[in-house]
Formats: sequence, C-alpha cells, structure tokens
Amino acid sequence: MAQREFRQIYPDLGWVEHDPKEIFRTQRDVAREVVQKAKVSLNDVMAVGITNQRETTLLWDRQTGEPLHNAIVWQDRRTAPMCDELKQVGAESLVAERTGLVIDPYFSGTKLAWLLDEIPGARGRAERGELAFGTVDTWLVWQFTGNRTHVTDPSNASRTMLFNIHTNDWDPELLKLLRVPRAVLPDVHPSAHSFGILPASVLGEPLIIGGIAGDQQAALFGQACHKPGMAKNTYGTGCFMLLHTGDKVVQSKNGLVATSCAQVREKEFALEGSVFIGGAVVQWLRDELHFFSSSSEIERLAASVLDSGDVFLVPAFTGLGAPYWDAHARGAMIGLTRGTSKAHIARAALESIAFQSAELLEAMQKDAGQRLTELRVDGGASANDLLMQFQADLLGVPVLRPKVLETTALGAAYLAGLTVDLWKSREELASHWTLEKRFEPRMPRGEAEEKMARWREAVSRARNWAGVRS
Repeated sequence: MAQREFRQIYPDLGWVEHDPKEIFRTQRDVAREVVQKAKVSLNDVMAVGITNQRETTLLWDRQTGEPLHNAIVWQDRRTAPMCDELKQVGAESLVAERTGLVIDPYFSGTKLAWLLDEIPGARGRAERGELAFGTVDTWLVWQFTGNRTHVTDPSNASRTMLFNIHTNDWDPELLKLLRVPRAVLPDVHPSAHSFGILPASVLGEPLIIGGIAGDQQAALFGQACHKPGMAKNTYGTGCFMLLHTGDKVVQSKNGLVATSCAQVREKEFALEGSVFIGGAVVQWLRDELHFFSSSSEIERLAASVLDSGDVFLVPAFTGLGAPYWDAHARGAMIGLTRGTSKAHIARAALESIAFQSAELLEAMQKDAGQRLTELRVDGGASANDLLMQFQADLLGVPVLRPKVLETTALGAAYLAGLTVDLWKSREELASHWTLEKRFEPRMPRGEAEEKMARWREAVSRARNWAGVRS
C-alpha cells in the first residue's frame, strides 16, 4: 500500500476544492511507489483498477487536457441555492424516479451546472464539444491515456443526477433540467471492462485499465456483498452504508437513495445512506482543536472515560446527509458541563459516527422490509474497537470486520481481475473474504433505544442552522 494526502482548498464558507493536477500526480506517484514496494515484476501485473470518490466534479479542455477550474469536492455546498430552486419547481419526483437520488449539492450534476454557468464561455464551448466533464475516475483515465479516452462506469454515472439508472444511459430530460450539453459527458461502460491502456510511461509496461467503480460500490464488491440483503458500511472521511437489492431499484421512503452497483454484466442496484462527516470528525479534533497529533490516539483518549457524560456532538459541518438531507444544518455540541473533558468530547465524536450509521440501518430496514442479520465493515475507522463495539450495541446485530480493511481498493482490483480472466466468477471472489473480528451486541435494547432518542434530540438542535431565519 502507498498513500499520499493532497491539499484541501477552502475558497469560501462551505466550499471545498482540490487541485486536479495534484490528484493526477499523487495517484501516478503512489502507483509507482506501490509497485516498487511490492517487489513484483511488471510482467506479473495483469491489469489496473481505479476506484474514486464519486461526486467530486471536474471540467477540462479536450485538446490540452487542462482543467478549467479546481475540482469541486463532494462535501462542497455552494450549489445549495440551485438545489432549493430545483425543489421549488417540483423536480424532486423526476430526479428520484430516474436517478434514485434526492436533490442535494452532494451530487455532481449541480456542481457541473455551476461550472458551466460561472466560467466565462464554458457553456458554449461545452455545446461545441470542446470541453469534457468527469468525476475523478474519468479525469484519471483521460490523463493516463493521453487525452484520448473519455469514460466512466454506472456506479459513478449514477451519482451525477443526470443518469437514468433504469436505462443505464444519460437522461435527456435531466440534461435539459440542469442545462448540461450531452457532448460534455463521458461514455458509460460496465464496471468490469477494458476502459483503455495505461501506457508504459506510467509504470514501465503498458497495462489494461480493467475496472472502474465508485468507492462505495467498489467496497460493496470487495466485501463480497453480491446477493440481495447483504450490507456493508465503510468508515472513511464520511460513512457509507450500502444494502444490495439485486436487480430491483428500491425507491426509498426514508431518506436513502437508490444507486447502481458496480456492474459486471447485468444491472444491479443498492440502497445507500451517506453520512457526510464520519472519520472527518476525528481529523477535525486533530487539526482544528489539536486534541491529539495522530488520529489513532482517539481510541485511548475516548476509552479513558466510561461514557460521553451525556455530551452529544452532531458533526453537521457540511450539512446532514441521509436520512435528513439538510444542506443548512451545522455542527453542534450539546450537554457540556463544567466537568466535561477532552475525553468526553472525543468519545462523543466517536459515538457520533456510530449514531449516524445506526440511523442509516434503521431507514434501510424499513425500505427493504427485512431485518439485517449482520453488518460487514471496512475503512480506516473500522479498525477502532471501541467504535465497532458501540456500533454493534446500537444496531443490535453483529458487526463483522474482515482481515482486509481496504475493501474499496480490493473491489477495484477484483473488477479488473475479472476483465482479464484472472478470476472466473464472483463466487470465487467471495471465497477470499476472511473474518478478522466479530463484535457482538452487549447493550440492552432499551438502553440503545434511549441513546438513539437522545441522539435524535441533539440532531434536531442542529437542523437548518444556516437556513432561513424566521
């Protein structure tokens, strides 16, 4: 494994950007580094898979490959007013029916519309076919293949608010609604597909780019959740819970979204709940409040007290995702007393991750009409035993942590391997899944329900804080 952080750019309140060239450079460099670390011959490398954050939005010049603007990151809220306007004109049912999504600044469609509106001449150039839009997967393939290949897969396309998940194609009515020219959009292929060739100049040998999937669908695939009713939760910067629903699109009545799975051949779908601030709340304690110098220290600090002392931290720094979809919510801490310590706040921060995830699972069980028997977990924060035990306690079902926590990268590798026949079937892939630790619920259900009710009360205090004042 090789990793590099890149800069987070905050040009205005609620705005978050990345430098597209820095994204490309860091990914090229970690790919080179990991090949050196692994000490494998490039003759043994069969294919490359890409997995990416799904809603971060880029726009660039087709001739030069130069970006027209910084990438607008998934957490960015600048298009909240545009989303409010779309709701006011009654577009919610059309968007839900065609895309499975709700109208929210999280998704890339309004970010693209904003770029076309705000960059002088961009819309006209897009209509003439001079510009290309993409999420990070599309940007990387374009750059790696030398400005030739403009592609994505259904798991990324389904997060744009422009893609019809029933027809597996861009939707003309939605393009019209957001005034997005068809010429700016990439071609959509199955997630396991020969997308292009990584040239020898990148790693030393030409390699097939054989798999692309958005991070959460890649993790679902990497967790071997291939059958309806299987679910996983990824604890990264945000938290993302997906429940496989087979070949059926389940329209949520409880604030979740329907989304396309990573697709090998047939269309497959999932219900998804998104928590915007998961592990990022730990980064906030580290970087802004300087509670500790390393994120891994939070477990010891939080475990030094028996509980949070009735302190609740609602980390709605960029609004609330599922099941609330409140772009105007803001972070809140409640229940502070003179005896509240750093340890209580650290514990409340960790518990906020589990509370938000528990709300997702409740909504999922209502929508799917079935009770889950287990939850598979992955992502950096799932290594935290205190958090995983509290999660099992709140849910009342076992939490299963696999030996390989980087299931997002694993899912992309699996997809690429299927494309080049390294593996023959998903059943073969599922046999690789190995349990590292199982967390059984210990908390009485009545106590868990009381804690959830208290959490919801805290959330109600954070709702619509940045919205219209009466």
